[in-house]
Amino acid sequence: MKKRVLAIAATAMATMMMASPVMAQDFKIGICNYVDDASLNQIVDNIQSRLEELGKEKDVNFEVSYDNCNADANVMEQIISDFQADNVDLMVGVATPVAMRMQSATEGTDTPVVFSAVSDPVGSGLVEDLEAPGANITGTSDYLDTASIMKLIQAVNPDVKKIGLLYDVGQDASTTAIQEAKDYLDKEGIEYVERTGTTTDEVQLAADALVADKVDAIFTPTDNTIMTAELSIYEKFIEAGIPQYTGADSFALNGAFVGYGVDYANLGQKTADMIAAILVDGADPSETPVETFDNGTATVNTETCEGLGLDLDTVKKDFEPLCTQVNEIVTAESFDEVEK
Repeated sequence: MKKRVLAIAATAMATMMMASPVMAQDFKIGICNYVDDASLNQIVDNIQSRLEELGKEKDVNFEVSYDNCNADANVMEQIISDFQADNVDLMVGVATPVAMRMQSATEGTDTPVVFSAVSDPVGSGLVEDLEAPGANITGTSDYLDTASIMKLIQAVNPDVKKIGLLYDVGQDASTTAIQEAKDYLDKEGIEYVERTGTTTDEVQLAADALVADKVDAIFTPTDNTIMTAELSIYEKFIEAGIPQYTGADSFALNGAFVGYGVDYANLGQKTADMIAAILVDGADPSETPVETFDNGTATVNTETCEGLGLDLDTVKKDFEPLCTQVNEIVTAESFDEVEK
């Protein structure tokens, strides 16, 4: 298992000549990412860059140990054990499975846990209440407003009759969103078909099945398994003329028609702010409200839009009353590629 250790340090302020330098306070942080995908990587990058800024502002050293378990429970367990052996001052769990395991591992200890990208903190049992978590854990949520995505689908295709739901049944992040989608579609009298997969190969087969099902559109929540497979399936949907609507801009980056949800860069920065507040300012995690965000941003992949034969200006006009912002993106593997 490869481990990358990043030292994020702030330089101590210069003192008067001949005076002894003031040593900055050190804090050790262990970050475990659940899987290597554009959304979660963007969060980690922004946590680290924001901690660097905060270290300089607060004149402290944040020493960050980072690792990625790649959805392997045994590897996750080892990473967390390593953090504990290193006596980290705080653990950061990126995505629900990591946060839940960190919560269990630190139970009965003084080690705080800050989670990021947990879609349903209360439903997953991580916190008692969003305003008052009640234990030594808090963090940031990427809660998905499923009804808003359904309305985007209807805005582009008012006559939609069948929607495909593509997700991994083992992903806690998908459970609530998929149920909300079903409830919405039942109320609207729109047929839906579910196709699931737990590996990239299974997701590809599920995508083929949705094409054969002749669905009018596809919905995928903030599902890490589908996110990992997105680059291998998006062209299937373009060729079939089926728009895929998803719960994050990273899906649109990897070829989906639309990503709608939180700004993951901002989510990472807010996570870092919470880390600093707990370690430096003495904030109590049990009394620190979980940070939630406005899900008002839609990101349209312009290349996919063209491939589907849709007019971008018309799509944006249809979306604008339903979103606070409509962004454009092209297909790439990572955000770094499109930001260059």
